[in-house]
Amino acid sequence: MTTLAEYPKIAAGKVRELYAVGDEHLLLVTSDRISAYDFVLDTPIPDKGRVLTAMSVFWFEQLADLLPNHLVAYDDPRIPAEVRGRALLVRRLEMLPVEAVARGYLTGSGFSDYTATGSVCGVELPAGLVESSRLPEPIFTPASKADLGEHDENVTFEHVAEKIGKKRAEEVRDATLAIYRRGAELAAERGILLADTKFEFGRDNDGNLVLADEVLTPDSSRYWPSEGYQAGHSQPSFDKQYVRDWLTSPASGWDRESNTQPPPLPDEVALATRGRYVEAYERITGRSLADWPA
Repeated sequence: MTTLAEYPKIAAGKVRELYAVGDEHLLLVTSDRISAYDFVLDTPIPDKGRVLTAMSVFWFEQLADLLPNHLVAYDDPRIPAEVRGRALLVRRLEMLPVEAVARGYLTGSGFSDYTATGSVCGVELPAGLVESSRLPEPIFTPASKADLGEHDENVTFEHVAEKIGKKRAEEVRDATLAIYRRGAELAAERGILLADTKFEFGRDNDGNLVLADEVLTPDSSRYWPSEGYQAGHSQPSFDKQYVRDWLTSPASGWDRESNTQPPPLPDEVALATRGRYVEAYERITGRSLADWPA
């Protein structure tokens, strides 16, 4: 039986590890680690890796008619039993050096940029918008890919065009907005607002644009319940915002400006975060996590 030790590890990030499976494929393994404010926290979130993997598979299926993706299999003999349920066999790609972000609502760094300049990533927005305002149309607001421990930086479309060429940048922008609209429409049918999300793309051997990494998960997206939504303040969410809020509360005793490792999460915070991830998966997909490989 195949074991993880048989595959060379070629990369590791905050949440995922990549292993080589021959010359054409990779094993993308998702851990239960959680990151916040550019730190990997000491406390894992139970079942988080399974949720992110299952959610990505669901969305790759839903989006297949819009754009090719890198998924080969999620239940395959080449996937070791020790990581089954939180690992994907994927195609090797040449990854593009950009975080492709779509926003339908104004929050996070987008709201900070808007407050300072009236625009986000060079996209001028109407005056008078507030925290969590719905935007007139979804916008493409890319970011640079930062090294582990560094901050992603919002950049303009022109910056992306300089890095990957204008035609490819337009292709990435159009794909990002099309995927966002599809995701937002399906989520809305389930009573959930997709505030914003980020994607990663790569090129295959023929130069085609391919959707890669994770897609529309609670780690890469802000999901809000539509019930009770009201602009003007931050929204309850189905993502790691709950962890961020605890870390910046007096209860944690952590000073974000200190640049020190955050404290471990209390059990109740870790379990409540798990509940939000699982609820997001089950509400959006209509599937039970209990049916996903473990």
